[in-house]
Amino acid sequence: MEWKISTEPVEYPAAMETMERRVAGIAAGTAPEMAWLLEHPPLYTAGTSAKAPDLLDSARFPVYPSGRGGQFTYHGPGQRVAYLMLDLRKRALPGQPDIRRYVRRLEQWLIATLAEFGVEGFTREGRTGVWVSDKGGEAKIAAIGIRVRKWVAYHGISLNVSPDLSHYSGIVPCGIREHSVTSLAAIGIETCMNEVDTVLNRTFMTTFEAETV
Repeated sequence: MEWKISTEPVEYPAAMETMERRVAGIAAGTAPEMAWLLEHPPLYTAGTSAKAPDLLDSARFPVYPSGRGGQFTYHGPGQRVAYLMLDLRKRALPGQPDIRRYVRRLEQWLIATLAEFGVEGFTREGRTGVWVSDKGGEAKIAAIGIRVRKWVAYHGISLNVSPDLSHYSGIVPCGIREHSVTSLAAIGIETCMNEVDTVLNRTFMTTFEAETV
């Protein structure tokens, strides 16, 4: 598969166009799978379950419908977005491809990545994404949102490395009002995007590649 890293911020519509083209190619058997790591300029995206009252400040940043699952989320500098365009037919256990199993793999990937930085990540029933302990409570450090077309998955995950967390105040992130969001920087982990990318690559290989058929 292709592993691509963009060093300059990528506008959301351009990213969507690139993903749509690659997904069509993967489904047709004319293009390889791809993991695309990037940052976006500040923006909000609305998933298929987004609720209008959860967009608290529509004028703050551009708002884009995404077609992925989930609700509102924020993307911006200091956040590593990883768009995965993967053929779930190649990554299936005997029988049909399993979307829920794929989401669990994404969670495991993020948890393994956080562990490399000495951070314990975990999931919670009824909440999306990956969480960490923060200031005596629980805070979301990574979001997950996917779409599947012809058994090719796309969109993916976002991991907060060092974004401006105040930018989340324009939305109710993922529709969850009772918990906050955090980042590696906010919990005292000093790192850079290059190091995060190296770890994401290594943990992806251990989480995903062994199951390819």
